[in-house]
Amino acid sequence: MSTPRALVRVIVQPDMPSALGGRTVPALSPYQVHVWRQRLLLSQRDVQPLLSLLSPDERDRAQRFRFDKDQISFIVCRATLRALLAQYSSRLPADIQFLYSEYGRPALPQSTDAAVVEFNVSHSDEIALLAFARGFRIGIDVEKVRSDFNPFEIAERFFSSAERKALSEVPANEQHEAFFRCWTRKEAFIKALGEGLSHPLDQFDVPIGPENPEALLATRPDEQEVRRWMLADVSLPDGYAAALVAELPTHGE
Repeated sequence: MSTPRALVRVIVQPDMPSALGGRTVPALSPYQVHVWRQRLLLSQRDVQPLLSLLSPDERDRAQRFRFDKDQISFIVCRATLRALLAQYSSRLPADIQFLYSEYGRPALPQSTDAAVVEFNVSHSDEIALLAFARGFRIGIDVEKVRSDFNPFEIAERFFSSAERKALSEVPANEQHEAFFRCWTRKEAFIKALGEGLSHPLDQFDVPIGPENPEALLATRPDEQEVRRWMLADVSLPDGYAAALVAELPTHGE
């Protein structure tokens, strides 16, 4: 039996401070998803102490970025992830070890004493979102809303026929915002599945309207899959779209 959607609470936490210090992370209760927002474009003075939170291979990876903006974004995002995971799992940031799936998704090793902390990260332009849950899958996506492209050209490749039809019915001056609402909701779902773009994007439907959604509209070929997930938008400043998908935990009741 699936847990009712009303029991899965999405709690958006205050923005993380630039140096990640002095913040106590609240307990992550069952059926909760914590979403943290992190500003990425910090000064070099704020970024420098974050390097100590990274593993040697992460520091090497940071050095390989060609542009300073990309390097800083990576350091801040990965350091924030480690700092938060350390508190959620009661360990030091440097002790966090990641396992990687065949699709490159990082995860924590399974724990025998408590439900493992699940997490997912997304970033775009100046903002990163980090989502955490205990014992059930989640996916999050954020995108900077742009208007310098034809949304129908991309929708033709990646959206389902129902989504393309819905997009065509949106007023022209609202189509780019509608496109990114649809895109982030779809990305959040495939990230929650953990399969990356190997999962066909036209095999499920999400709503594209501005109202906060509660669920996917349809999944194929398994029509019952839609009942196993909840969908929610994440409120951000104007100019961004973001969505979260969470697996509905099962229980024995």
